[in-house]
Amino acid sequence: IESLNGIYILSIILNLGFVAIEAATGFISNSLGLVSDAGHNFSDVLSLVLALTAFKLASSKRKEKFTYGYKKSPILISLLNAIILLVAVIIIAKESIEKFANPEPVNGNIVMITAGIGIVINGLTAYLLMRNQKHDINTRGAFLHMAADTLVSIGVVISGLIIRFTGFNMIDPIIGLAIAIIILASTADLLKESIRMSIDAVPESINIDEIAEIIKTEPGVENMHHLHVWPISTTETAMTVHIVISDINESGAIRTSITEKLAHQGISHCTIQVEKDGELCEHADC
Repeated sequence: IESLNGIYILSIILNLGFVAIEAATGFISNSLGLVSDAGHNFSDVLSLVLALTAFKLASSKRKEKFTYGYKKSPILISLLNAIILLVAVIIIAKESIEKFANPEPVNGNIVMITAGIGIVINGLTAYLLMRNQKHDINTRGAFLHMAADTLVSIGVVISGLIIRFTGFNMIDPIIGLAIAIIILASTADLLKESIRMSIDAVPESINIDEIAEIIKTEPGVENMHHLHVWPISTTETAMTVHIVISDINESGAIRTSITEKLAHQGISHCTIQVEKDGELCEHADC
C-alpha cells in the first residue's frame, strides 16, 4: 500500500515537471500545439491526483454518519476518470478530423524532442502503475491516462519523422484517429465497470454462482436465499445472505467456515443471517 502511495506521488511530481517544461517550451517556440498539449497533460496530472485521493479515501475509517467511511467515493472518482478519458478521445478525434481539412506539419525538431521527453515521462509513469492496475479500477484509469499520453507522444514523433522524410502531412491526423480508437477501446471497459460499481452491481471479479455454490454445499446448510453481493469500494466487496440450517447449535461454526471460504473469493465483508430449518423467512422485506 505504501509502495503504491509512493508511486502516485512520484508520478505526479514527474508529470507536473513535464507540464512545466512543455508549457515553457511552447511559449518560447511560439508553438500553440505544445501549449495545448501541456494543458492536456495537466488534466492527466489532475487524474493522478484524483486517483491518489481515491486511494486515500479507500482506507478511510468509519464515522458516525458514514459507517463504511468514504470507501464508496473512489468508485465515483473512477467514473469521473473514465469520463475525462472519453473527453480526451473526443478532443483528439476532433483535432485529427480538422487536420484532414487543413493538414499542418509538426512544428520542427523542438516539438519532436519535447514529445520524446513525453514518451519517457508518460511511459515510465504507465510502467510504474501497470503492476497495480489489475487490482484497482482507479489505478487502471490513471494507467490508461498515462498509456494514452505515451501513444500520443509516439504518434507526434512518428508523424513528424514521416512528414520530414516524405512530406506526407496526412499521416498526422491518421495517427491521431488511430490513437483515439485505441484509447476508446480501453476506456469502454473502464466506463462500464465504473457504472456497474456505482449502482452496486456484482463486481466483475466476483462469480456469483460460485459464491452461491460455496454457501449451499457447506455442511449443515439446508437452504439459502436473499444473497446480495456489492462493492464497498474499488477494492473491497461485501455480501449478505440468509442461510437455513438444521442444527442451530452449529450456527457459529458454519458462519465461520463460510466466511473463511468466501474471503478466498474476494468477499471481505460477510454478513450471514441464520434461520432454523422449517422457519424459512418468506416475506419480501426479510
